[in-house]
Formats: sequence, C-alpha cells, structure tokens
Amino acid sequence: MLQAYFESLKYVGHLLPISFLRIFLGYFYIQQAVKDWKIHVIGNSMVSDLLVEALNKTQMPFWYRFFLTEHLMSHWPFYAFVLVGIQVIIGFSYLIGYVVRPASILGLLLCLNYLAVASSSQEFFFKLMIACHVLLAWVGAGRCLGLDYYFYKRYRGIWW
Repeated sequence: MLQAYFESLKYVGHLLPISFLRIFLGYFYIQQAVKDWKIHVIGNSMVSDLLVEALNKTQMPFWYRFFLTEHLMSHWPFYAFVLVGIQVIIGFSYLIGYVVRPASILGLLLCLNYLAVASSSQEFFFKLMIACHVLLAWVGAGRCLGLDYYFYKRYRGIWW
C-alpha cells in the first residue's frame, strides 16, 4: 500500500496541486469540527445565533424554514453533534485521501446548508467552498497522495 502511495505521484502527479487543496480543506474541516465541538456540543448552546439570524432571511424556502423552527431548534444538541461528526468525517477523508468523492458530495450538501443560513458577508466563502467540493469530486482528488489510488488500481469504480 505504501508503494501505491508513492506510485500515485508517478501516474497522477498532475493532480498534485489539487491534492494540496484537498489536504488544506481536510485540515480546515478538522479545525472547524474542534471549534464547533467546543461551542455547541460541550457548551450546550441550545440555539445558535446563526439560526436566529437565518430565520429572518426572506429568500429561505418555506420547507427549510419550517424544518429549522419545528424540528432542528427543538433537537439542537443532537443536530449539533451530527454536524460536528460530518465535519470530522469530511476532514479525515480529505486528509488521508480515502473515499474523497463521497466525502466531497457530503461536503457539498453541508455547504449548501450553510449557504441557506449564511449572512450576506459569508455567501462568497460558501460559494467558493461549493466550487472546491465540486472540483474535488470531479477529478477524484484522493488518487494523488491519498489512499484512493491504491483502491483505484485494484477496484475500478466511481468511488475512487
């Protein structure tokens, strides 16, 4: 497996800059998960200020506003734990380069969620993150400097 890791530079070395982007995003998601863990899960904050601000937005779809008010706010500790777990999964997947395509789809959905509740000053950041997730899913960024190349050589499929 270690040989395949270094062999990936020989055959898909053109993906090296995208691999650095993937590793940076993995570190970013792990850092965000630790920060959110301290604030929402350990701190037991019942309703985030972000949710209260998001409910005041007029362009939010009705079904999403209903979901936020009726279900998410009443079960906030559970959903905070789930969001932190998703961030950890995406972060570790990006760091080691294993199943990057499904993780990038998960990251895309997470960023779409954040885009729906984000303030106008954060919209550009989340749109940029969506573009990065689409890029990582499209090129299969885990094949260079990641474990996906090992599995890609043996089991061809869309996940690698």
